[in-house]
Amino acid sequence: MKVIKFSLIFSAFMCIICMSGLSAQPLTVTGTVTDENDLPLIGASVSIEKSRKGTVSNEQGKYSISANRGDILCFSYIGYKTQKVKVNRPVIDVKLSPDNSLLLEECIVTSDEANVRTLSKQMAVGSLAMPAYFCNRYENREEYSHNAENRFKSPVKNPLSTFSIDVDAASYGNIRRFINQGELPPKDAIRIEEMINYFDYDYPKPTGNDPVRITTEVGICPWNKAHRLVQIGLKAREIESRNLPASNFVFLIDVSGSMFGPTRLELVKSSLRLLANNLREKDRVAIVTYCGTAKVVLPSTPGNEKQKIKDVLANLSAGGSTAGGAGIEEAYRIAQKNFIAQGNNRIILCTDGDFNVGVSSEAELENLIESKRESGIYLTVLGYGMGNYKDNKMQVLAQKGNGNHAYIDNIQEANKVLVNEFGSTMYAVAQDVKLQVEFNPAKVASYRLVGYETRMLNDEDFNDDTQDAGEMGAGHTVTALYEIIPAGTSGNVPGSIDALKYQPSGNTNTQTVNSPELLTIKLRYKTPGEKSSRKIEKSVTDAGNDQVSADFRFASAVAMFAQLLRDSDYKGNATYDNVIETAEKGLSFDPEGYRAEFIRLVQSTKGF
Repeated sequence: MKVIKFSLIFSAFMCIICMSGLSAQPLTVTGTVTDENDLPLIGASVSIEKSRKGTVSNEQGKYSISANRGDILCFSYIGYKTQKVKVNRPVIDVKLSPDNSLLLEECIVTSDEANVRTLSKQMAVGSLAMPAYFCNRYENREEYSHNAENRFKSPVKNPLSTFSIDVDAASYGNIRRFINQGELPPKDAIRIEEMINYFDYDYPKPTGNDPVRITTEVGICPWNKAHRLVQIGLKAREIESRNLPASNFVFLIDVSGSMFGPTRLELVKSSLRLLANNLREKDRVAIVTYCGTAKVVLPSTPGNEKQKIKDVLANLSAGGSTAGGAGIEEAYRIAQKNFIAQGNNRIILCTDGDFNVGVSSEAELENLIESKRESGIYLTVLGYGMGNYKDNKMQVLAQKGNGNHAYIDNIQEANKVLVNEFGSTMYAVAQDVKLQVEFNPAKVASYRLVGYETRMLNDEDFNDDTQDAGEMGAGHTVTALYEIIPAGTSGNVPGSIDALKYQPSGNTNTQTVNSPELLTIKLRYKTPGEKSSRKIEKSVTDAGNDQVSADFRFASAVAMFAQLLRDSDYKGNATYDNVIETAEKGLSFDPEGYRAEFIRLVQSTKGF
């Protein structure tokens, strides 16, 4: 009898063990998060209850997360009721319902070392009561600087065109966000060179001692067939990620109230987790946050302690005002304290650019960043959010802080910037890179630089090594386009001037009359850490060959699209169909599919 009872107890015990084993079975769960109208929710939070593991849905509302059978998945999105689902199958689709009565508590940043402090102020979240920075469809408080587009100039009066290179790509990501929302972007949000330079180009790599190589091409201007288009391409030396010098990173994260939400702070956390996955043991990371004040939430930590870094990121939450200046000061202090000689010392600022406490104006931010420029510490600015995005301030920070600027509208863009383009984003091989182009008036009646309005320099700045300019990262490509009106063009040529009455003008050097050269390009750069620049020079002729490369066609298509969006005075005969046709001829080099995505974007814009 005792044997039978023991046998029954043992069998029951084994059943419990087996059931426990089944419930703990690992499973990759995928699915789609939609709203009550079956529309995908972008950036919805998907997390495992009583765990720090989580993810966000992509632009199709899809997600993927590793869980165990029996886990509880929590699905949440601002303004919707949180839904909990038990993991019992590999595909779980969820439809969230609006919750107009949901109250959000505004919280100060927390970490393992800090206690939660809840403010008594509560914000009602509903379709009409949602704070302005949550819903750009109700009130758009975004800010952009106005810059008049470059005009045609006469090479007789203005023989030189001088500008700083621009590797930023924020404008393209930002306008893509507008178009994907079914809206046209503000004209001042469109910086043509940033749209062109969002894409990589198959330029020849440097082969000599210089870290940058110049490539040129001349062909018909596709939006004005009577004009010529000159493409100047720069390619920086490539360095494999594993061979990059040790990095001293400071993640500077805006955790103010305007950063609340799945496309703001939650996307920041997901983005930086991607970067943390690629850190090496010799790399170091500190995390500084700012809202009402600045706070170090993670001291400088070896890159192989990935879970420690991710845990601190996971515990960040948003609330309070925005003391960005104090955060920048603290980040530079931490970066300087952990400075790596001959290494890569860089602050990565993640923000929507809404500074409202302390240093906050564009002029104040410019003075602050300029005072830090000689520290040897670079600044990468990653923009997030919509409806409250301060593009004007982000531009100041990136341009004045020896850095670059990208706009992160989804996790795929974060992967592009922080993983696929890690070297070019995070490690400079040439700094203070400037271009100066001299035009031959015997060949050129008038010229226009397409874009780069915010990067123009005085001609004398080219030889001034104290003048700040842009940086090129490992493997970076930079493209500039000049629209040329050939000499001898009849009629009223834009940019031309009448002969002067009191002094000679228009007298062409006899040597240039017989020269086949269209223009000469001069480039100056500094090796990082050096004070003196070096110069590269290249002359360009126009052989009249119109069999141009795929890169030439694609870059000109992007320029056409940007001019259409800006309603440029110089868009000529450009149409969206012309853009698509030209871009399709430039698809031969598209390893990541970004060019194909561009064509889909143009096709969407046609319907507006």
